[in-house]
Amino acid sequence: MRYKTNRTESSPPRVRCVKPAEVRLSELMSAAEQLFLAKGVDSTTINEIVEQAQVAKGTFYHYFASKNELLSAMRERYTDQFLKRLEEKTGTCKADDYLGQLCAWVRESIEAYVDTYRLHDIVYTNHHHHNRTNWEKNAILEQLQVILENGTRVGVWQIAEARITSLIIYSGVHGATDDIIASSEVDRDHFISAVLVNCLQMVGVLEYQK
Repeated sequence: MRYKTNRTESSPPRVRCVKPAEVRLSELMSAAEQLFLAKGVDSTTINEIVEQAQVAKGTFYHYFASKNELLSAMRERYTDQFLKRLEEKTGTCKADDYLGQLCAWVRESIEAYVDTYRLHDIVYTNHHHHNRTNWEKNAILEQLQVILENGTRVGVWQIAEARITSLIIYSGVHGATDDIIASSEVDRDHFISAVLVNCLQMVGVLEYQK
C-alpha cells in the first residue's frame, strides 16, 4: 500500500547566468555586424540587432544611445582588430629584424584590408580616414613609424622624416589596395609583391629577396 506524503522534493534553484559587460557589448556589436553586412545599416533596426544578440532592448540602450553611437564603437573595434593583425604578423619577425617587420606590415595591411573592406566601408561611411584628427589612422601610422624609426636607428635605411614617410606608405598602400578590391582579376600575390617593392624603394632598399 502506498502512502501519500506532504513532503516534496524541491528542484535546485536556477542559476542566472550573468554575462560580463564586455561580453554583452561584444555580442551586440557582432550581431550588428552580421546584420549590417547582410542588409545594410539603414535597413537594420535596433529590434533586429537585440533579437540577433538575444538581449533585451534596454540592454542596447544601456550601451548605445543610437545606431550611430554603435557604429562609432564598431569603428574602434575594427581598428583594434586591424592593429592586432598587424602586431601579430610583425611579431613573427625577430625583434631587431626591421626590414622583415616592414615587409610583414605592408603585406598584412593589404591582406587585412582586402579581407575586411566591406566592414571597413560600413563603419567608415560617415567618418572616413580623410578626417585629419582621425585617431584610428594615427594609431596605425604610429605602428609603422616605430618600425621606420628603429630601422633608421640601426642603419637598415636612412629616413630623415619617419612620420612623413609613414604617411606616404600608409596612404599609398591603402589607396593601392582599393584597386585590387575593385578588380577581381588581379593576382593578389603579384600585386602585394609589387606594392612591397615600391614601398621598400621609398626607404632606400633597392634589392629585395622574396
